[in-house]
Amino acid sequence: MEKRPFVTREQLEKIAETYPTPFYLYDEKGIRENAERLKAAFSWNKGFREYFAVKATPNPFILNILKEYGFGTDCSSETELLMSKACGFTGHHVMFSSNDTPPAEFKLADDMGAIINLDDITHIECLEKVLGKIPETICCRFNPGGVFKISNDIMDNPGDAKYGMTREQIAEAYKILKSKGAKHFGIHAFLASNTVTNEYYPLLAKILFELAAELKEETGADIRFINLSGGIGIPYRPDQEPNDIMAIGEGVRKAYEEVLVPAGMGDVAIFTELGRFMLAPYGCLVTRAIHEKHTYKEYIGVDACAVNLMRPAMYGAYHHITVMGKEDAPCDHKYDITGSLCENNDKFAIDRMLPKIDMGDLLVLHDTGAHGFSMGYNYNGKLKSAELLLKEDGSVQMIRRAETVKDYFATFDFCDILKSVE
Repeated sequence: MEKRPFVTREQLEKIAETYPTPFYLYDEKGIRENAERLKAAFSWNKGFREYFAVKATPNPFILNILKEYGFGTDCSSETELLMSKACGFTGHHVMFSSNDTPPAEFKLADDMGAIINLDDITHIECLEKVLGKIPETICCRFNPGGVFKISNDIMDNPGDAKYGMTREQIAEAYKILKSKGAKHFGIHAFLASNTVTNEYYPLLAKILFELAAELKEETGADIRFINLSGGIGIPYRPDQEPNDIMAIGEGVRKAYEEVLVPAGMGDVAIFTELGRFMLAPYGCLVTRAIHEKHTYKEYIGVDACAVNLMRPAMYGAYHHITVMGKEDAPCDHKYDITGSLCENNDKFAIDRMLPKIDMGDLLVLHDTGAHGFSMGYNYNGKLKSAELLLKEDGSVQMIRRAETVKDYFATFDFCDILKSVE
């Protein structure tokens, strides 16, 4: 698919007059349209709810947009729970899925009325100890082990993942939880990440639907919801075709009708936890070319670095790059696009064919709206950028200010060693 920025060069230059590069920019119109598409794809299921994965884009302004569509939040830490609570997400609009969980976080989740998703059978004892009870509604995470394949293609390796319970453990967990007062149950699983195929979700759904029918028969558990979690990916590369969310929703519906309805479970709600699918295409990192270097390779140095977007350095991830104002120019120059960190992997692109880049050019790194800003850090004392929202009317709203030097030194406020820092 052709990748074009959702913003023009003229708009970006105007924005940069107020908010210096680098900065993150999100597309409100795109986010809202995608939320509508997801709701439409699963409208056949009366209890459907999307629990947006806060870890993907932990910004309250984004969460408040999604709340307008009836979405909930998927949280994995105290701070994500607290952000959700501050935005008005409470009760069963919050799903708490974590692993190696600090006991106090179980307590916070329960105090909010969140649905707790247990990663391991041993967590039952911990949960009961910290709460003094077992919640009436509880969820368990399933890991089928082995490898997960679509046709002959290996999509991921659940057997090597630290998450979830075995088939035997989840059945035993249901029995134990039921004996301790749990009345309503859910199933959760995540078998593959960033799949660019319409087949993944329906295949995962069938596995979980069959498991649900078996667990109901074995344990007598009242299974109220099945959480298909995340895994629906996006086409980071231009030669990839995007997923069709309507086809995916229809595939899940067919599996539902084939498995759950005959088992007398036609009222089970379907939940999703789509961080990347919901936000990644609707966010970009905007940076400016500030240096060029001609040695054994051609380098373009930009004012962003891996602190702003670490996926290429950490995973070798591909992010498409547009040189603004040169969208239709020939890609006849081979560049490494680099940041300023004292690490050789601080590169946004290696041997990438791009139009000729001149100093001062604005570069847009596509598909950074999820797991982009949120994975940032402060190595080399670098500061995180601002986050901005391109509103539907064309105006721009700051939704997170850029970090300052004072922010960086804030954890030394207990002493006066750095009091002279301005």
